[in-house]
Amino acid sequence: MTDSKPTVFIIDDDDPSALKALARLLRPLGLNVTTFATPQEFLEHYDKNAPGCLVLEAVMPHINGLELHQTLAAQGNPLPVIFLTANGDIPMSVRAIKQGAIDFLTKPVNDDDLIKAINEAIEKDRLARQARAKMVELQQRLAILTPREREVLSHVVSGKRNRQIAAELGTVEKTIKVHRAHVMTKLKVQSLAELVKLAERLGVT
Repeated sequence: MTDSKPTVFIIDDDDPSALKALARLLRPLGLNVTTFATPQEFLEHYDKNAPGCLVLEAVMPHINGLELHQTLAAQGNPLPVIFLTANGDIPMSVRAIKQGAIDFLTKPVNDDDLIKAINEAIEKDRLARQARAKMVELQQRLAILTPREREVLSHVVSGKRNRQIAAELGTVEKTIKVHRAHVMTKLKVQSLAELVKLAERLGVT
């Protein structure tokens, strides 16, 4: 399931023919489609590295859709979810949206509405994965700083001048300038403003 092409995961215990119909609707759009009859089956086989979204029946025995959505969130799994049900009500739909669902659709669903929601969910997933990958890259840059360079970075982003930093660290201003240049190079930033923004993203204080 690690194909780079997005996958629409569908869980619905209601009707196998409905699962097949959804798959026939979505595959011509260039999407992978993987169907499951139960949440348990999904949890056993789902690869969190697979991009895409989840189309989920809200009302199921044992584990209902809302509970599965909560379970995925608790596991740190940000897979976007679209609820699709014939048995929902307003309180359930409100709860689903508050939990972060992309949409709450009722059966029989309008094909265009479902496709629109799926496209929105896949784009949200793409942007989220892109952001997580960028954060990993930034953390890797930070990790190659020496302990002294990390100290200098902390002082720089707090607004101190090189002379102040040198005095606090018991060294000379020229040495601080060298450390600061190394920090800028390793973090791949060109200005103090960029450095401060990057440090904020990484939680450096």
